[in-house]
Amino acid sequence: MPKIFEILGYPVTDNSPSVTESRKRAYCPFISDQCDGGGNRYMSEILLKNNPELRKFFHNLETVPSGVCSIQINENESPWIICPRRLLYMGKHADENILRGSTQSILLEKCKFKSGTSIGIWSELKVKYNSESEDGAFDYTFDYVLTEIGRKSLLHASQETKISTNELEKLMIRSGFTLSQRNNEIYIENFPVGYPIIVEVMTSSTSGGNKTKRSCIPQAFEDCILGKEHLAPGINYRQVWARMASQLIVKSQAALEWGGRTIWVLQDLLANYISSTTALDLKKFISEHIDEVNILSFSYSSDYNTINNGTPIQLHDATLFSGPIRSSDDFERPCFQDIVLASVCPPKDVLLNALCRKGMANQLIV
Repeated sequence: MPKIFEILGYPVTDNSPSVTESRKRAYCPFISDQCDGGGNRYMSEILLKNNPELRKFFHNLETVPSGVCSIQINENESPWIICPRRLLYMGKHADENILRGSTQSILLEKCKFKSGTSIGIWSELKVKYNSESEDGAFDYTFDYVLTEIGRKSLLHASQETKISTNELEKLMIRSGFTLSQRNNEIYIENFPVGYPIIVEVMTSSTSGGNKTKRSCIPQAFEDCILGKEHLAPGINYRQVWARMASQLIVKSQAALEWGGRTIWVLQDLLANYISSTTALDLKKFISEHIDEVNILSFSYSSDYNTINNGTPIQLHDATLFSGPIRSSDDFERPCFQDIVLASVCPPKDVLLNALCRKGMANQLIV
């Protein structure tokens, strides 16, 4: 029976004074700020004026996101992470979270930036392009883009971006970049000057829940916070795999075109699911170095069974899977295009068996 495993950053069984106070402020230890619902669960925000009992717990707050970090499907099984902030956060205040052994520091090690390099981080970056010479379009949003930043003259930046100097200067000021003047020439002090590392954070989706059984995320969150018996929704494995498969190759290809790489960050449970349901056997791609396509997998290991009061459980056992997009013409080599192929196709008798077990929807004569 699915249950919430972590709520607002800590296991539900951790009711130590410091954690309780943290929850009352709806504080998320992974972003060092008030919980934002994971950036993609605004529909699950709870209006506290409609819930006096919950409002009493979250004193001084008018609304609160349903801050569910992970769900445990069965007891004594590793929980599934459903909030991307719990898995990896590189936005505002991220510098406070980059501790040795954290998911952030492990990711940065894989990026192979030179020591002492200044790195700019952009989140939720939308890139939209319509080709004039070809019948094609590109319209994707990247979770994070990391690249080295440094000094660039406004003139050279204008040439690289194909934006006039006057317009670019206004844009830089409006976007919060740092400008300086040297020898009557304007410079941008923190302009992107290196190759891009695109980071995509892929966590599991939930099955939606049942309002009657109070297993929808907001209901489960409410009951759990108030110490009541609760029931959480299940995990929608297929939806999250389909979402990832539809973008894995395209985003990796785009980063390669720009001289960089894309790294997909996910949980080991999802990596195992992908391996078992597609022709992509990730065990064949274990590597120490990034390649054309990269998946960085993190695990609770057995630590979910050990609760240290007042301390979030740290993810570790990071595994990097990397390899080419497509096989070489010279020899058959496992490649990431295998993610769109089935791991196994059942024989026809299995199809006929299914047809026999279900009545026809209609019959036609053509």
